[in-house]
Amino acid sequence: QVQLVESGGGLVQAGGSLRLSCSASGVSGSIDAMGWYRQAPGKERELVATIMSGDITHYLVSVQGRFTISRDNAKNMGYLQMSSLKPEDTARYYCNVRVSGRWSASWGQGTQVTVSS
Repeated sequence: QVQLVESGGGLVQAGGSLRLSCSASGVSGSIDAMGWYRQAPGKERELVATIMSGDITHYLVSVQGRFTISRDNAKNMGYLQMSSLKPEDTARYYCNVRVSGRWSASWGQGTQVTVSS
């Protein structure tokens, strides 16, 4: 079973930056896609960014130009570089991976990002 561990969150002022990391272990096969999600209190989890084979990326409109998703296939690691952070980016951030065409059913604990105004 895939285990996902997110890290790198914290408290930052508006306009600041953070880099989140995602470590995937227990992977049987190759990771063909990775995604970052976030969930704010009282809101549903939303997809923030994905990176597919060939490094094709997609972003939530509200983070385009501010967030950059990347991955290290050799290490089964993923990253989310977040810049120009806004208070509305405050949420718990989670990653997920797609292995051999299937997204993991298990989630990590996530990492909290809090942006103060």
